[in-house]
Amino acid sequence: MSLIDTHCHLDYPGLAESLPDVLSRAREAGVTRMISIGTRLSAFDQVREIARTNPGVFCTVGVHPHESGSEGLCDPTPLIEAADDPHVVGIGESGFDYFYDKAPRDAQRRSFLAHIHACQETGLPLVVHTRDADDDTMDLLEAAMAHKPFTGVIHCYSSSHRLAERAVTMGLHLGIGGIATFPKSEAIRATIRQMPLDALILETDAPYLAPAPKRGRTNEPSYVPFVAVRLAELFGLTVAEIGRVTTANAERLFPRIKQAA
Repeated sequence: MSLIDTHCHLDYPGLAESLPDVLSRAREAGVTRMISIGTRLSAFDQVREIARTNPGVFCTVGVHPHESGSEGLCDPTPLIEAADDPHVVGIGESGFDYFYDKAPRDAQRRSFLAHIHACQETGLPLVVHTRDADDDTMDLLEAAMAHKPFTGVIHCYSSSHRLAERAVTMGLHLGIGGIATFPKSEAIRATIRQMPLDALILETDAPYLAPAPKRGRTNEPSYVPFVAVRLAELFGLTVAEIGRVTTANAERLFPRIKQAA
């Protein structure tokens, strides 16, 4: 079985200082490919270097909404230029975060639009972060999609049923991670169970949000199988079947990781 962690942060403390061991444990667990997500342009060189020097590791380029006040973009050009590198497989993560509100909302919106435009220009998928901003996120995505279609994923799906429906209707994927395994996440699991399986991909968001039964530990890509087990239970499938389907979904969404396989 070959699994893909479509969203982790291998440059973050907790993972970066022991990266060879982190990658080794991932491969032993059957996680053969990982996408390390960009959150700041000022740290992009480090993220890209990890992808360039470790087989099976890829990256994205983007500015997290938390950073959009200091590093937010009005122009997609830096993202488009970075996307020329074949190790870059997506744009983001970007979006809206109204829970922490670490950046002005107008700055979040400008930067989010720049990321969307970069996706429309390059054809790479968009990695979307949304928290307490369901309507604004989906309204903006739907308007942009009507103008020029693009692909993408709602990373770390943990929101409303309505958001999931709107995302899947648009052709977006849902990133399923550790939150789906938490005891109190029954409503989230109920929604996931109603979504088409070909819209789901696996992720960890490592080093955050370790799945049950690893709660309280530093999350890492080797924990992806715990999420796959939970999905298998929800859909009445084997873990191997979930692995095959979600891997195919990830390769379809992020075609550069398939080309490099």
